[in-house]
Amino acid sequence: MVKKFTLGGKTLEELKTLSLEEFAKLLPARQRRKLKRGLTEQEKKLWENVKKAPTDKIIKTHVRTMLILPDFVGKKLAIHDGKDWNVVEILPEMIGHYLGEFSITRERVVHSGPGIGATRGTKFISVK
Repeated sequence: MVKKFTLGGKTLEELKTLSLEEFAKLLPARQRRKLKRGLTEQEKKLWENVKKAPTDKIIKTHVRTMLILPDFVGKKLAIHDGKDWNVVEILPEMIGHYLGEFSITRERVVHSGPGIGATRGTKFISVK
C-alpha cells in the first residue's frame, strides 16, 4: 500500500491551490515568519523560474535560503554549495524545508594514520 503525501491534512494538489498566506499557516514557526515577512527579490525570481521551467530542465541557483514550496515538487534544482552544484530532485516530503538543507557545504574530514610525514612525536611508531 502506497501512503499518499499530506501536509496539515491537505494533499499536494490542494497545497498547490492555496495562497502563500494560507500555505504559511501549515508550516512551523520559522518558516511561517519567513513567508510573513515576504520573499527577497532573488527568491521571487527563482520561484518564477521554477514555475515556468519544464520538469526535465535543471535550474541552477545560489539561493539556499529559499523555502521549498508546492510548486517546486517534481523539478530538478542544482543548488550551489560554495564549490560544486548538487542536483536535487524535489519530492513532496521536502515541502517547507530550505534548499540549503539538501546541499551540504562541508565534507567529512578523514585523517590518515600517524607515521611518515607526521609530526616528530609520531615518527617512532612502526609503520607496518
